[in-house]
Amino acid sequence: MSRSIFTAALVILPVASCDREPTGGNFDGESALRYAATQFEFGPRVPGSPAAQRAGDWIEEQMRARADTVLVQTWTHVTQDGIELPMRNIIARYKPEARDRILYVTHWDSRPKSDQDRNLADRQLPVPGANDGASGVGLFVALGDALKAAPPTFGVDLLFVDGEDWGEFDDKLLDVLIGSTHFSRNPPDSAYMPIFGVVWDMIGDRDLRIRKEGYSLQGAPEVVDRVWRIAAELGHGNVFVDEEMGGITDDHIPLLRAGMRVINVIDIDYPYHHRQSDTMDKISARSLSIVGEVAEALLR
Repeated sequence: MSRSIFTAALVILPVASCDREPTGGNFDGESALRYAATQFEFGPRVPGSPAAQRAGDWIEEQMRARADTVLVQTWTHVTQDGIELPMRNIIARYKPEARDRILYVTHWDSRPKSDQDRNLADRQLPVPGANDGASGVGLFVALGDALKAAPPTFGVDLLFVDGEDWGEFDDKLLDVLIGSTHFSRNPPDSAYMPIFGVVWDMIGDRDLRIRKEGYSLQGAPEVVDRVWRIAAELGHGNVFVDEEMGGITDDHIPLLRAGMRVINVIDIDYPYHHRQSDTMDKISARSLSIVGEVAEALLR
């Protein structure tokens, strides 16, 4: 993802405390951290790499043990440079027969180059992706534990998208947001339209501080209000802060363009973004617990 120069218009629609240790619900932040560590230990999950193959297989296995059903979308994406990339989206579904659904999205791939690294020699190395990739996977697998223990009363889809971070975040967006773009064009059924959705990205930072993202406020302000209200009610108002920031190019963009009410929850002010230093010591169980508690509460 990137701070964006994306300028295509999104229609603006009308809108339908202090921090504490996370409590309540079934979400376990320590488990989320362990799952993130497992994902991280596969190595950088660059599309087409052996690490990506192993990591994707592991996600499928974990979610088949937790969800009611798992759908897998596979296809080949040809980049503007002619590279053929094997892609895989994994959709873990709860109450798949339900028409009323909530969509959660996270990306599981790693960026193939550390283009923001201060060390010029390291810029061609793949990003390890602890926060940028593994934290969202850890969140979703732990959320799967919580939903298996206490099933939701309506439909929930946990979507792991591939290829978010491959290419350049320019105005063409040709080789980024690959998995979310594919899903937006190939939903589970022709009538698929979730009540609302959330992209969870880079949510494990030890120094977690999440502001309201610009395109989310423009495209689905009522969903932003819902998420921040729940966070405040849970006592996490100084993590989900009542401040606005600019638009971020991330996986919610193609979903918003497809008419889905999907917002982006992201801590973009992460000093190790797209660097070799994006490692497990930079994320914490406590941050994952806070975000996981909010994510679970929204599904209840």
